[in-house]
Amino acid sequence: MTRTLKSVAIIGAGVVGVATAYALARRGLDVTVIDGRESAGRGASYANGAQLSYLYTDALANPRLFRDMPGLLLGRSEAFRMRLSLDPDYLRWLLAFLRNCTAGRFKRNTLAALELGLESRLQMASLLATHDLDFGYAVRGKMHLYHTETAFAAARRVMGMKNVGPAAQQALTYDEARAIEPALDAAPDRPVGIIYTPDEAVGDSFRFSSNMLELLQARYGVRVIFDATVSEVSTASSQALLCTDGQAVKADMAVVCAGADARRLLRPFGVSIPVMPMKGYSLTAPPGEAAPTVSLTDTTRRLVFTRLDGRIRVAGLADLGWRSADPDPARLNTLLQHARASLPQAAAFDDASSFWAGLRPMTPNSLPCIGQAGPALAYNVGHGMLGWTLAMGSGERLARQIAPDFDPVSEGHAPHDVKTLAATP
Repeated sequence: MTRTLKSVAIIGAGVVGVATAYALARRGLDVTVIDGRESAGRGASYANGAQLSYLYTDALANPRLFRDMPGLLLGRSEAFRMRLSLDPDYLRWLLAFLRNCTAGRFKRNTLAALELGLESRLQMASLLATHDLDFGYAVRGKMHLYHTETAFAAARRVMGMKNVGPAAQQALTYDEARAIEPALDAAPDRPVGIIYTPDEAVGDSFRFSSNMLELLQARYGVRVIFDATVSEVSTASSQALLCTDGQAVKADMAVVCAGADARRLLRPFGVSIPVMPMKGYSLTAPPGEAAPTVSLTDTTRRLVFTRLDGRIRVAGLADLGWRSADPDPARLNTLLQHARASLPQAAAFDDASSFWAGLRPMTPNSLPCIGQAGPALAYNVGHGMLGWTLAMGSGERLARQIAPDFDPVSEGHAPHDVKTLAATP
């Protein structure tokens, strides 16, 4: 006899958790969202780079990074640090990461993430066509800046590999890019080339999480429990029993969307999710004299500059294996120094009012883990640096897996050109 899925409890109220809740609630399921913080989006979703980079899905593990590995392990890169540790989980993760640094796996992983990114863009377009959701969404375009001919040539090869077409992504000279984004005139280091994607978007993932959850409560009757850390999940009775510090929650299925904390919850079930925290930083400041409108990525310094609701968000750095989300003042200072060196007039850096750090759940292949671990347990974790970008698509994928017999409720019509957004390369 087939068990009927009626209720789902989602652990985690970041962008992935609320996107998953939306996908399941639209299918008529009874959804409860549980989070240990005081409100939605307080973890890695709080103050990230804010860019919805649907076509910039390049896997972190690549052949060049493999060559750079000795220097990274010795701490020679300020932008990307790797913690030295004999922890078995960490060592297994590093070995798996190194195995993904081949050209073939880089291509496979990048194209798989691109496919999910295009699905996610389709789902976001459908959401925005259906609901008036306020989170600072805007299509501003995005430029990746390259400062050496070698790096620019490699980027053009990856662009050709994705094969999304010249209307979607273009290689530009500095003068061509400057005509689109005059703020590049203020860059001390003139890039030798730029990859430009005109239809990339921005949005505040914290506001998205909060406002989406309000929508889910008002429109779909989703139940929300905050300040309740899930200490244990039991599925002994073919139902999920979630034990929190304040109450017990029963559901037909538990879905773990807990980011870097997912391994703790899944390990008792023998589920080994290869997720390692990668700490990132951001600052938010008023616009400067040469503030960009287009989202910019300095690929040399691994920084992103995003105009968001009249302010400039600068995000970057990657500290692999650091488990505390507390901001490190020295790393924040590094971020500030790199931002000033990259685009000194992009923001009024002396007036920055928000400094943040968060733990991004990174997998060795840069692809999220989406699946079911039993009749009453599923997971949607490991989105790394692309959680905001991939959230809507991965939520829909998880919903199709665990609720294949449920069709989403039709609530409106997406724009006529939405189908083109999901075209695979």
